[in-house]
Amino acid sequence: MSQASTEIVRISGHAGTVPGAGLDREFRVCKLVDTTTCIGCKACEVACLEWNGYPFSETTFDNSYQTMPETAWNYWNLIKFNEHEREDGTMMLLMRKDQCMHCADPGCLAACPADAAIVQYANGIVDFQEANCIGCGYCMTGCPFNIPKFSPEARKVFKCTLCNDRVSVGLEPACIKACPTGCLHFGTKSDMKELAETRATQLRENSGYRDAGVYDPPGVGGTHVIYVLHDAKNPGLYGGLPKDPHIPLSVRLWKHPLKWIGNFGIIFGVVGVFIHYLRYGPKVVKEDEEQSHGGSR
Repeated sequence: MSQASTEIVRISGHAGTVPGAGLDREFRVCKLVDTTTCIGCKACEVACLEWNGYPFSETTFDNSYQTMPETAWNYWNLIKFNEHEREDGTMMLLMRKDQCMHCADPGCLAACPADAAIVQYANGIVDFQEANCIGCGYCMTGCPFNIPKFSPEARKVFKCTLCNDRVSVGLEPACIKACPTGCLHFGTKSDMKELAETRATQLRENSGYRDAGVYDPPGVGGTHVIYVLHDAKNPGLYGGLPKDPHIPLSVRLWKHPLKWIGNFGIIFGVVGVFIHYLRYGPKVVKEDEEQSHGGSR
């Protein structure tokens, strides 16, 4: 599994060939987040900062245990806290680790016009190449999870890379290494999906959570970060997790039919100019027009 991440299968804004296009890897990596065993300790947040070399910035208290309202360009991993009143009137604190979902069909990559600013590896990881980013922010509009964040200082966009530098040499992501309760798991997509389904079944049969389930939304082709939720029918309770995320229609229209319509329009325009030239030839200025223009000077 360690070497499954180096082949690139998709490249943003790229018109040429892709080295790993069509490559089907047996091992696709996946992070499993079991929200039912998360204690909100934020060890994963600290590990992410330390591994990626970002300083811990000052925050303000806003009547929540959350470090900040949303992830930031230099804060890729955030535990979201949400109070939920159950049917029996008791309160329940729902916690969810918020980060890039590494979609199988990533909206950020689909929207990006910059060549190789975003790449998708054969193991499923979606990685930003900041050196190629032009700072347009289109990836932000293409993401249904509101993950990519713009840095005013760098004029570029950043997000979680699923620690591709660690995964490519056989290590697990830094956040998983730091988790003290084992709510974070890492392995192949098939193994993590099986583990998640087993846990969800335990919650339904033994813990009274009849709506427990696995969050792996098909609208984006599935994700390489999946959740076990107490209430899978209402993912919005977990910090606004979308119930049925899709790539925005505007991105799909712009990158597919409208793009081809525009290309055909350019081609037809060039062909029309050429046909007009063949039929009528270049414009010839008549002698009397030259004289009239010369006399008016």
